[in-house]
Amino acid sequence: MISCTEFIPAYSELFKFLEQKGGKAAVISFWEHLSDAFLNNLRDLATKKGLAGCFEYWSHSLSEEAADFKMTLDEENNLFTIEMRKCPSKGRLMEAKHLKPYHAYCEHCDLLYRRVLEPLGFEYNIDLSNCDKAECKLVVRKKCK
Repeated sequence: MISCTEFIPAYSELFKFLEQKGGKAAVISFWEHLSDAFLNNLRDLATKKGLAGCFEYWSHSLSEEAADFKMTLDEENNLFTIEMRKCPSKGRLMEAKHLKPYHAYCEHCDLLYRRVLEPLGFEYNIDLSNCDKAECKLVVRKKCK
């Protein structure tokens, strides 16, 4: 069976192809479709369990990807964080000698997950300033009513 990480170079190349054919808007449209069509598991967990659902979702997906990360769930303060110390996706792309990563590769994480969580009443912030080191930080808060 092929692991999910084997598809990372293909995703990066697809993003480049879409941008070449239809501009960045085509890439964004594709990401929106992915979010809407394939992230129902995150949507369902976050709806049912709140921030604990976010923790459950990313515990599974990041472990499956063998990411180097630290996750924190602080339900008392309505806070969930992921400190990505080594993103396997971006790291794999940076190590590949035969291709150049899509210039905005990391932005897909922002759009896909923001699109799911914000309509559910969560505040979603991601710091992508260290993507060149395969690092980022995600902070999700439950909005106060």
